[in-house]
Amino acid sequence: MRAWVFGDDIDTDAIAPGRYLKFDIGQVARHCLETIDPGFSSSVRKGDVVVGGRNFGTGSSREQAPEALKHLGIAALIAESFAGLFYRNAINLGLPAVVCPQAKRIRPGDDVHVDPASGRLENRTTGEELDCEPIPEFLMQLIRDGGLVAHLEKRLRTTS
Repeated sequence: MRAWVFGDDIDTDAIAPGRYLKFDIGQVARHCLETIDPGFSSSVRKGDVVVGGRNFGTGSSREQAPEALKHLGIAALIAESFAGLFYRNAINLGLPAVVCPQAKRIRPGDDVHVDPASGRLENRTTGEELDCEPIPEFLMQLIRDGGLVAHLEKRLRTTS
């Protein structure tokens, strides 16, 4: 998984610019993070990860921000900390958001592998292992089911 590294306080307007919210998620995703890295949306590949600093996803609670990242194929988000609503929106959409106090040790382009359930992150470029906060099992189940809506649909099917 190639790392795309961004700094502190990346807000939801940078991730999903407000002027595109009237369009479908594909259009929003084409403009994802363009004010910080104009080539991001055209260069990111399925399975890549986004790494942030402190307070990643600050700003408005628009769920299009994590949805645009997921639409682009981002496999996981890693940051020192996340804005609370952004974190929950990501999890609700089935996109793992891993809190990693040492996230700034990851460099752009590093090959990283993260296990959200255990909180282990291996930087295959440097050989370093970082300890992150594991995502609790009940949230991992929601992620594995494809997000909150898919998780609830699955539960309703099994109780019917």
